[in-house]
Amino acid sequence: MTALVLGIAQLARRKGTPGHRALGWLWIALMAVVAGGSFFVNTLRQLGPFSWIHLLSITTLVFLVTGVAHARAGRVEAHRWTMISLFLGALVVAGLFTLVPGRIMHHVVFGN
Repeated sequence: MTALVLGIAQLARRKGTPGHRALGWLWIALMAVVAGGSFFVNTLRQLGPFSWIHLLSITTLVFLVTGVAHARAGRVEAHRWTMISLFLGALVVAGLFTLVPGRIMHHVVFGN
């Protein structure tokens, strides 16, 4: 949830400022911890010990590194596209999948 709130704040803030960079590094750290932590979740086994969540985590880590590389190289549009795509894919879309009936978050949010 923290990464979602920080991501929304980051998208709304002025870009290229020291605050944008600081908040961006915090967001990257949170996303990396969550993506890395998912490799210890083995309850969904669709391909041996792995699931689609592990593929999403690998993609997230690749996008984090790519987004930082674009920013450092001055490729602002590529950085923007990478980070917005990551935000939408890894947080919004994946977050919605956690609300599917039968999942823990569905029960937490809807109480069923």
